[in-house]
Amino acid sequence: MAEPTPPPSNAGLRILLSKDRPPASSSSAFAAATSAAVSSHTDRDRIIGVFRDALSRTESPEAFALQAVQDAIKPQKQTVLVLEENQSLENALRKLLQELASSAVQSGKRIMQYGDNEENNCPITRLLDIVLYLCERGHVEGGMVFQLLEDLTEMSTIKDCKDVFGYIESKQDVLGKQELFGRGKLVMLRTCNQLLRRLSKANDVVFCGRIIMFLAHFFPLSERSALNIKGVFNTSNETKYEKDATDGISVDFNFYNTLWSLQEHFSNPALTAANLTKWQKFVSNLTVVLSTFEAQPLSDDDGKLNNLDQEEDAAFNIKYLTSSKLMGLELKDPSFRRHILVQCLIFFDFLKAPGKTDKEGPTGSMKEEIDSCEERVKKLLEIIPPKGKEFLQSIEHILEREKNWVWWKRDGCLAFEKQPFEKKPGQAGVRKRKPRWRLGNKELAQLWKWAEQNPNALTDSERICMPSVTEYWKPLAEDMDPSAGIEDEYHHKNNRVYCWKGLRFSARQDLEGFSRFCDYGIEGVVPQELLPPEVRSKFYSKPGDKAKRPKREDPKGTSAQPKEQQVVSATPETDGGGSGAEPEEGAVPMDSDNAAIDEGRKQSPEEVSGPESGQCEAEADGEDNMKNEASKDGPSA
Repeated sequence: MAEPTPPPSNAGLRILLSKDRPPASSSSAFAAATSAAVSSHTDRDRIIGVFRDALSRTESPEAFALQAVQDAIKPQKQTVLVLEENQSLENALRKLLQELASSAVQSGKRIMQYGDNEENNCPITRLLDIVLYLCERGHVEGGMVFQLLEDLTEMSTIKDCKDVFGYIESKQDVLGKQELFGRGKLVMLRTCNQLLRRLSKANDVVFCGRIIMFLAHFFPLSERSALNIKGVFNTSNETKYEKDATDGISVDFNFYNTLWSLQEHFSNPALTAANLTKWQKFVSNLTVVLSTFEAQPLSDDDGKLNNLDQEEDAAFNIKYLTSSKLMGLELKDPSFRRHILVQCLIFFDFLKAPGKTDKEGPTGSMKEEIDSCEERVKKLLEIIPPKGKEFLQSIEHILEREKNWVWWKRDGCLAFEKQPFEKKPGQAGVRKRKPRWRLGNKELAQLWKWAEQNPNALTDSERICMPSVTEYWKPLAEDMDPSAGIEDEYHHKNNRVYCWKGLRFSARQDLEGFSRFCDYGIEGVVPQELLPPEVRSKFYSKPGDKAKRPKREDPKGTSAQPKEQQVVSATPETDGGGSGAEPEEGAVPMDSDNAAIDEGRKQSPEEVSGPESGQCEAEADGEDNMKNEASKDGPSA
């Protein structure tokens, strides 16, 4: 009797199992892989257990972090993990972080506040501190802490992400170190970008700003990942407004459409500048808007309703509502007008920005229209309350700084960090060739290239001009004031260069003051109106005192008179008995000399003053006396 066959389904299953059964040679490998997987799970659980015990310790991570790694991994090296050991540790720590976050959610607490009431005892914060210490010291791979932070943000809600990001901000200095930044900058950039995608641009504005500010501080200025190299505009930011008129609006609907149509040009300035038709439409619409703003100026009361100093939140708007029913209120809002006018300045600044070639700039007619509209916009910003002038100055300063970034991006975003210059030791005995300059030396060559057109540089009103005498001598006049209390060693009169320049200025502009240098020195050259009364009387005497001054010098002239008489009278005695004609011949030159002296006195009476005039009079009297004596002695001889 035949043995009953099993059901077909079982037969097929039995065949399939026998078919898929590995051969004897590969079964051992399969068993080894299975045992390895089991051992890897065992090792992971052991590592998690070691770090759970480490989280319960209250000491700082420096005391036990490295010992915990050595107990968990048992590394081949004492202080540094190899690649496989780092991977095993990272997998175990990511699993531990996931378990801690899950426990926090089940307990109903926030992730960064899970644990004891004290913030320092939060196990997740404790784990991040331990891993950050190990990464900073180089015991584990530097990007491990960044990977844990990315996992933590992905498994957290928006409210918990704010706490996690607060921890990231507090550790910004450590995370920004070179040994950590190089390994984890891309992970951190990915983490922040994912957070920005999850956040609402309308409800989470502050959190988005925190993330952007963190990225700006965390990455260097020359980081190309944060730069819009191609200059692509965000055309998806579309402003929607009503196309058809509705009932109940308080303003002209045509003006409403004209005003909000400007946003289409602001969202893509390059397209407007390239298309002549769009540019003409933009200019006509902007002219209508500016004329309306000029015809309806705002008063100080309108500015007080929206004071930026008192109501900062009310003045901050990302995007205004475009309902036509709000148009009347928005026109009375100073912030709304500033919002539109600042957009115009940014638009004009982009059009005037230098391109890689000269042909990329605006044409002649377009440039004139830009300048005229820009001038009207600035005048409107200046009269909008409150603090219109200060607001305009701040905007101009920001736009001026923006030009530096435009030039930097145009030149290829060169790195700001410069490598230190290493001076190579020159070969002994080799004489270096001096550089040759086009105009003789380096200073003249730089002066020639000071401006694009040298005639414009020469006629510039802001060039350094020669100061007036009064302005130049002010520092010395302050030194001479006793109430200033400036010591003599710090006076400007001790500076030879300062005194030399001042004398040159006085010789050109104040000749009368320059003449007082001989009598009073450098302090006498200071103009009278700069000196205090007590000092002025010392250097500027009355006219009567000036007339008496030469008489005080007369004794010097009279004392010289007898000497001259003795010299002249000794002449006939030493001749030893000459004829009577000899003294007459000797007297003739004296008469001619006296006549020359008298003639010179008549030609320039003002040039002789003080002791010189007294001396000349004494000499003249002495010569007259000698002449008379000689005439008397002649006949007697």
